[in-house]
Amino acid sequence: MQMSCGKIDCTLPIIPWGKYCELHRKKAKRCAEPGCIRNARDRYNHCKRHNGGVRCIEPNCKNSAVDKYDKCKRHFGGKRCIASGCTKSSRGKSDHCVLHGGCRCVEPGCTKSVQGKSDRCISHNGGNRCTVVGCKTSSRFKNGKCDRHGGGVRCPNCIDWIDSRGGDSKYDGYCATCFKRIFPEDPRSTVIYKHSKEIRVRNAITETSQQNHLFKGFIHDRPLYTGNCDCTHRRRVDHRKLIGNTMIAVETDEHAHRGYDEKDEEIRYDDLYMIHSGKWIFIRFNPDNTKDEKTDIEDRISVLLDVMEEQMERVAREENQELVEIIKLFY
Repeated sequence: MQMSCGKIDCTLPIIPWGKYCELHRKKAKRCAEPGCIRNARDRYNHCKRHNGGVRCIEPNCKNSAVDKYDKCKRHFGGKRCIASGCTKSSRGKSDHCVLHGGCRCVEPGCTKSVQGKSDRCISHNGGNRCTVVGCKTSSRFKNGKCDRHGGGVRCPNCIDWIDSRGGDSKYDGYCATCFKRIFPEDPRSTVIYKHSKEIRVRNAITETSQQNHLFKGFIHDRPLYTGNCDCTHRRRVDHRKLIGNTMIAVETDEHAHRGYDEKDEEIRYDDLYMIHSGKWIFIRFNPDNTKDEKTDIEDRISVLLDVMEEQMERVAREENQELVEIIKLFY
């Protein structure tokens, strides 16, 4: 931010809303309102705030008129939609309002608005896209990447992890998972604890372990490390338990991870296999309703526990022969 006068060799402070100091300020006409240092609008004696410039001609209206029109937007000034009987403003360079197709995606049959300076909506790759090859998600902020590929503000606790999460201002810049682990006594952690679907799954596993020994020993949301290395392959699994040479991995995929890149998911499986080269059984659990099926989350968790028990019994009997098995529930 410029704090000193724009004139060469002048170090005096600038005036508010200006580029120069009081001594060198431009000889523009000032607002006639006592104490106001803003410029007067055009040929008028007052600035815009003090009703300078072209005003709306509607009686008792103090708003500025729009562009070359003699009324403000509220009183239908500016460019209007050309649809018969419509009085709304047209959007952008189009001749129609949003309701009548102004600034709509050019994709056939799409009725969504365009994104940014493109002629398509987000669903049809409009706006700024993630720079990672093959990713079709919108980029976040100025670094050119989506949230999944490191765009936006990252959590300072897991920023160096390959599967780092975005930071949230509600949790002082941390992701919800790291915040509740680092600050368990904070009142906000209690809210996270009550409402997180992943936590509800963890609680169900813990409660079931009191009656069923098969559920004992599950590790919740801890990174896996590649031994004797710089840990560049560390990954997190929501819930995991090693039985013999088989890792049981339970993942809570909210909204079935819609929008996640399938190639990235495959890379994640490969990374996890590098860490533990034994057998894997992934149980991918969607806690949210789909269009075709509406089920209470407690009923879904009950089904998940039954599937977990079935798979752990299979492993105990050494019936699992595949190196990697993926079971998807409620997808």
